[in-house]
Amino acid sequence: MTLSKLIRRVLLIQIAGVSLCQAATPIKFQLDWRFEGPSALFLQPVAKGYFKQAGLDVSIDAGNGSGGTVTRVASGSYDLGLADMAALMEFHANNPDAPNKPVAIMMVYNNTPAAAFALKASGIKTPADLAGKRLGAPVFDAGRKAWPIFAKANKVGAVTWTSMDPALRETMLVRGDVDAITGFSFTSMLNLEARGVKPQDIVVLPYAQHGVKLYGNAIIASPRILKDNPEAVKAFLLAFSKGVKEVLANPDASIEAVKARDGIINVEVEKRRLKMAIDQVVNSPDARAEGFGQVKLPRLSLMASQVADAFSTKSRVNPEAVWTPAYLPSIAELNVLPRQEVSDGR
Repeated sequence: MTLSKLIRRVLLIQIAGVSLCQAATPIKFQLDWRFEGPSALFLQPVAKGYFKQAGLDVSIDAGNGSGGTVTRVASGSYDLGLADMAALMEFHANNPDAPNKPVAIMMVYNNTPAAAFALKASGIKTPADLAGKRLGAPVFDAGRKAWPIFAKANKVGAVTWTSMDPALRETMLVRGDVDAITGFSFTSMLNLEARGVKPQDIVVLPYAQHGVKLYGNAIIASPRILKDNPEAVKAFLLAFSKGVKEVLANPDASIEAVKARDGIINVEVEKRRLKMAIDQVVNSPDARAEGFGQVKLPRLSLMASQVADAFSTKSRVNPEAVWTPAYLPSIAELNVLPRQEVSDGR
């Protein structure tokens, strides 16, 4: 072997050694729910390798509710997660001395997906019609917990609640065991259809369209990773934003990333679910007005006050303690929402 070849080999070995030393930063991410259409927002950047290109080794696990996600991020089991902002506020206010309270770093669902559902045959048409009725939902359901806010905004009288497992919620409505239910708009609607109810026979009362301006799900982070590796957090949000832009531009194609993770999903149903989520909470009028990923402090402050009252928390919610925009990409990089087509009036 010539000296030049030997030197070249030594250099290649050294370069390989440096690459091994600069291994991708591991990040554990917890979703709020199982792998369904909306999880394409997170699975797309994984499938396309955007996280890897950013120097991150991201693992994404399904969840079983926002409350669980908040708790697991707080415990250190996960670095980041997707959780309802109200659930995060509740944790902060009920655990004021907790050492590792998660912080929201990017808004994904600008509006809460919570809604009330009834069957048209019940005669329920408006929020006021729910007064005196039997409502059903799991005790941890976001719509049920925020019911006092919805009821106050719409002057709804007292109701009676029935608790059940999430899997039984829509079934109990169809059977007539309850008069109405609360749930995520893009979940309960499709679940009712799956139980044989025609869309035209379903009454949907979205909280966001009836005076409730609560924020929905946000990416939350452990204070530990924010302190120890802020650059990794920034890289995650940038890669995520790149994936979101692709999902919003072509929802149908992005469902493949979900199917790759859960092969038994109903592809057509999950396409519908994803498009509903995009239209109702991701690319909503409020999201377009405020900008993807961002929040407005006055609105967040109002929500903090409403949550403290409705959830009867141990202490008041400090809006500046639950949210920071410090790790967000630039405004240009957050410009991921599709442009709305403007009618010329003809």
